[in-house]
Amino acid sequence: MSDASSAQMILGLVIGIGALIFLCMKTKIHTFLALLFAAMITGLIGGMDANAVIQSVTTGFGTTLGGNTGIVIGLGIMMGVILEKSGAAERLAFSTIKTIGKRNEEWALGLTGFLVAIPVFADSGQIILAPLAKAVSRVSGKSVVGLGLSLSMGLALTHIFVPPGPGPLAVAGLLNVDVGMMIIFGIAFTILPFILCMLYCKWVGKKIYQIPTEDGTNFIKKEYKQEYIKELNNIEEIMKDKNFPTLTMSLLPIVVPLLLIFLKTILDLTVYQYQIIDFLGSPIVAVSIGVLISIYGLVGNEDKETVIGYMNEGIKSVGMILLVTGAGGSIGYVVSDSGIGEALGGLIVSWPIPPVIIPFIIAAIMRIALGSATVALTTTATLTAPLLTTVGLHPMMAAMATCAGGISFSYFNDSGFWVFNSLFGITEIKDQMYAKFNAHMIAAVSALILVLIVDGIFY
Repeated sequence: MSDASSAQMILGLVIGIGALIFLCMKTKIHTFLALLFAAMITGLIGGMDANAVIQSVTTGFGTTLGGNTGIVIGLGIMMGVILEKSGAAERLAFSTIKTIGKRNEEWALGLTGFLVAIPVFADSGQIILAPLAKAVSRVSGKSVVGLGLSLSMGLALTHIFVPPGPGPLAVAGLLNVDVGMMIIFGIAFTILPFILCMLYCKWVGKKIYQIPTEDGTNFIKKEYKQEYIKELNNIEEIMKDKNFPTLTMSLLPIVVPLLLIFLKTILDLTVYQYQIIDFLGSPIVAVSIGVLISIYGLVGNEDKETVIGYMNEGIKSVGMILLVTGAGGSIGYVVSDSGIGEALGGLIVSWPIPPVIIPFIIAAIMRIALGSATVALTTTATLTAPLLTTVGLHPMMAAMATCAGGISFSYFNDSGFWVFNSLFGITEIKDQMYAKFNAHMIAAVSALILVLIVDGIFY
């Protein structure tokens, strides 16, 4: 941590983010380089020693990709290409539309994400399910941006509000809230944000109209026209005419990893521990199994060179996704190591505002500063716990306000922000803000409104 003043630290963050926006919008510098420069500017102006800045940048990059994220991204994209090439993704898309009903695709993907994120880390779920969003886009003619955002927001809401997600679980423990009640309140407080986010996703799909190419490795962006949306009145005939894999075989590469991760998560909450489940349920092993199932179950009849060619085709796009995701993590580490996060938190606690708003603002500021929702939630709960009796704040309302703040500000130093943009080909900052950033702010503000209403009436 540096010895700079709080004002200097916060100034460093403001100038660093401003530099990032300028470099991305007004220069020819790639986003990866812009993120690295922004991290360095933030640290140097914020008062860090030059060597410490470089150490934070490299540590942040390595740590962000050094856990499950980097490997799972690579495996997920390999599996996604096989799902695309085999027709399994398209089979799932038609089946989803047939089951949920045409024109309700955003709701279907959002609900899928909401349920999947209960046992599965949000970024992993997004990577595993991205081929489904792309396939639904191609089949329905709807923008992959709106569809992918629906999936992403469903995942994010559960991940940030509902245990056993690590963030809300930490909040419950630190604020002495019963985990069962945290689950009930977490689900209840995400209903309105979920509805508003799905409506926004439908709108943003028209604002940013982009569809994947046939092979799923690139995207075509153009101005939205209603005529692009396919009616799909004859889904049964379309499915009959195509040489799709069976629905069961199409589902297995996705469902098996999710079930393994889910089983591990459930057992981790009990006294029963099994090494084999711990091993198979780790995201890296689970998704690897999914890749194997997709290879031998979907393209097992094709020759070795063709199958490896499919995977190599997908791997070409992995490098840039990893670079951008890792660089996003670098900013978060610079901010954390410089002490900017603590400076912002201390500033907010001293403000004369209604008690229930304090954890929301702290969590939002922590999210701005640190990028990670889980770290923001944990930090906020730690700072808020001593205030509960002092200012008369109900623990459950403090928990919900913390989660509401934690879902805000998904932007440049959030690795999930870059995973989402990379998976769905969103390259312009304006579009990135319209999509992921705005949707998270809608979720945050609507959840805060619920907190204020419930707190005002019942507490």
